[in-house]
Amino acid sequence: MRATLLLDLDGTLIDSAPDLAAALNRLMAARGLAPFTLAETKAMIGDGVARLIERAFAARGRGFGRADVEAFSADYAAHSMEATRLYPGVEATLAALRDGGWGLAVCTNKLEAPARALLEAFGLGGFFAAIGGGDSFPVRKPDPAHLLATLRAAGGEAGRAVMAGDHRNDVRGAHGAGMACVFAAWGYGTPEMAEEADAVAARFADLPEIAGRLVRGG
Repeated sequence: MRATLLLDLDGTLIDSAPDLAAALNRLMAARGLAPFTLAETKAMIGDGVARLIERAFAARGRGFGRADVEAFSADYAAHSMEATRLYPGVEATLAALRDGGWGLAVCTNKLEAPARALLEAFGLGGFFAAIGGGDSFPVRKPDPAHLLATLRAAGGEAGRAVMAGDHRNDVRGAHGAGMACVFAAWGYGTPEMAEEADAVAARFADLPEIAGRLVRGG
């Protein structure tokens, strides 16, 4: 069976933090709360929209509700491509992985519909055999079942799979699923999150060599 590379989305394939931060600060302004810096927003990304909003409101000493999540989600959907960019080397590296025989899939805590929309907007949708979003299955990262369900949808198996992501959720989910994990050092995670990973990649273009070594057990 061919090897499969699972990829996180925000902070791994795309730098979406500027648009997430802008949408978050529009919500804060609408609620009469102080804004967040880009760095502060990056530190809150990684567990899906509800957790982002929960953390933001907690930081301002407030509780949050479903209406806050819905307001953010609608606003972000309307502005998600204004400042979001691919990280350097993504398209060429995905093509090299595909041409090298790898199966590719996205496993993200972002909801599936906006994740698909972003990938299609960047012309990347055709690279992926499966996209497992935060609402695609009953669980989400760091639950290993999220990774395993995405992997099954892509036609892969854990013994021949590698996860690449920029958050401890990716590392812990991968290890719980019996996969190796490459930490994406260019993303939003802290250096401490990388300590449990099997390898650290400085650039997206490094993934073919590192993932290949890990899947071979080297």
